[in-house]
Amino acid sequence: MKYDCSEDVKKHINKVAFFMDKIIEELFWREDSHDASKLMSPEKKYFDLYTPLLWKLSYGSKEYEKIRKKMKPALIHHYKHNFHHPEHFKNGINGMDLVDLVEMLCDWMASTKKEKNGNINKSFKIAEKRFKISKQLMQILKNTVKRRFNA
Repeated sequence: MKYDCSEDVKKHINKVAFFMDKIIEELFWREDSHDASKLMSPEKKYFDLYTPLLWKLSYGSKEYEKIRKKMKPALIHHYKHNFHHPEHFKNGINGMDLVDLVEMLCDWMASTKKEKNGNINKSFKIAEKRFKISKQLMQILKNTVKRRFNA
C-alpha cells in the first residue's frame, strides 16, 4: 500500500495551530494590558507631567534623556512590571522571548508616531547601542517593520 501523507500533514497543521494559538492568546493579553501600570501610582503622576514634554523632543537627544532622568522612579517601577522592556531583565534583551520582542517592537513603532521627528530607523540605531542588540536580531526587527508595517 502506498503511503498517503494527508492525515499526517493535517495532524501536523493542527499541532502547529495549537502552538500558534498559545502565542496569539498571550499577544491578545498583552494588547489589552499594555502599559496599564502607567495609569496607576507611582507611574501616573510622572507620565502626566513629563509625557507632553517628551513628545516635543527627539528620542535619544540630550533633552530627552534629561526628562527620562526626572522620571526615574516611575521608569524603575514601569520596567519592573512590564516584560516588553529590556530593562525588565537582568540580562537585558537577551532575557526576552518572542512575545516580549513583538510587544517591544509594536511599542517602539507607536512611540515613533507620537514623538517629534519620530523615525523607527533612527530609533533602531539608538536602541541597538543602548540595549546591545545583536546584528542578527536587529535585522529581524528591521525586516519585520518593513514587511508588516511598510516602514
